[in-house]
Amino acid sequence: MELEKLRYPIGKFDCPSNITHEKLEAWISILEYFPVRLSHLVRSLSEEQLNTPYRPDGWTVQQVIHHVYDSHHNSYSRFRWALTEPTPLIKAYDEKRWAEQFDYKMAPISLSLDALGALHAKLVFLLKGLSYVEFQKEFVHPDGNRHISLAEATGIYAWHSNHHYAHIENLLLRKGWK
Repeated sequence: MELEKLRYPIGKFDCPSNITHEKLEAWISILEYFPVRLSHLVRSLSEEQLNTPYRPDGWTVQQVIHHVYDSHHNSYSRFRWALTEPTPLIKAYDEKRWAEQFDYKMAPISLSLDALGALHAKLVFLLKGLSYVEFQKEFVHPDGNRHISLAEATGIYAWHSNHHYAHIENLLLRKGWK
């Protein structure tokens, strides 16, 4: 299997030019059910399986799970900033360096899975209460000073959820673990 397909098993995020109410509802639904789907996917994996990279030179399943929580935690803060400040410049972080920290390699995945469940419950509650105007609010990402609306960010994190789910699911299928 080619490396690009292993890296982007569902392709790269492609944001529609017109984000409809129906599209937002679909993305919010993905975010709502993702923590349970992910927990079911990984709950019976052994320590050896959790420490298996999903691709050559990629993160282990355990690192991916911890990354997803940290990434979505940062996302939640970005949503809050965009709702409470005029077009804030967000802080980026070095995902690769975070993944090399000891907790990504040693902490039980239950810590991130439990936290992800609570975080997504709060995020989904917030998103379901936003108006069309609020979804148009933006933050600025420092990489390229790109303006990202909360509508687009909702899609990005729905994609991000499915992206990393596919990393793990594809590994399990390739190894015959599922």
